[in-house]
Amino acid sequence: MPLPPEAGATGPTGLPSWREGPGSGATATVTGSDDLALDRPYKRRDTGRKVRLIQEWLCLHGFHVRIDGDFGPATEAALTRFQREVGLPVTATVDALTFERLTAPMRAALTPIAAEGRSLNQMVVAYARQHLRQHPREIGGRNRGPWVRLYMGGNEGEPWAWSAGFVCLCLEQACRTLEVSLPIELSFSCDSLAASAKTQGRFLSEPAERERARVTPGSIFLNSRSPLDWQHTGLVVRAAPEVIQTIEGNINDEGVAEGYEVCERTRGYRHMDFIVL
Repeated sequence: MPLPPEAGATGPTGLPSWREGPGSGATATVTGSDDLALDRPYKRRDTGRKVRLIQEWLCLHGFHVRIDGDFGPATEAALTRFQREVGLPVTATVDALTFERLTAPMRAALTPIAAEGRSLNQMVVAYARQHLRQHPREIGGRNRGPWVRLYMGGNEGEPWAWSAGFVCLCLEQACRTLEVSLPIELSFSCDSLAASAKTQGRFLSEPAERERARVTPGSIFLNSRSPLDWQHTGLVVRAAPEVIQTIEGNINDEGVAEGYEVCERTRGYRHMDFIVL
């Protein structure tokens, strides 16, 4: 899969991409994102990017409004309903406490997990499950919303397929927790992940049955279109001789290419290559 445009750009959240160019080993910082910071209280008649973010989170919580960056009566009504439902003071203003509750799912996904003797593979699975529990998904259009920006270093929009971003963030969190080096170079591109895995001797091409024991929970799968082109990736959370159970982003329950959420799926081994950690 070709690299997205401007893959080295720093996006509106302030999160750097994992790659400043081919071969870069840079890693993203998952704390301090502007998407998780409130600069001031927001209320009716305010406008701008932060209002748009508030509207995105209201929609993600089920209080659907137009995402247009304009804090009008509909946004105010949705906000007061949210405040009332979660037990906050009904102020019609997004203050620090309200914003913290709006963004609580992302904060939970980014919370460090105690190592407790886990291996790298086990930590990767633990973080993937932690993200899955928060139901990350797109909002506001294809490949858009705060979850996509988190996984894609601030980037969003149609060119920014985000399955690799999800995988890389889970792997980065696991390595940070265990204070170990990354086993591969992180990238938004499935092709680049495959190339790095080959360089590191961690690439396993569509394994025959006798080789499938090497595929363990925490391994990364790469769905191939050809021997040199991969279109989608995710994390193995359980492996059996004939099938794997996965957690993957940019997918949905129907398995549609470039879906809209993080979910669990069961897949066979056909057209599947793997990165073994």
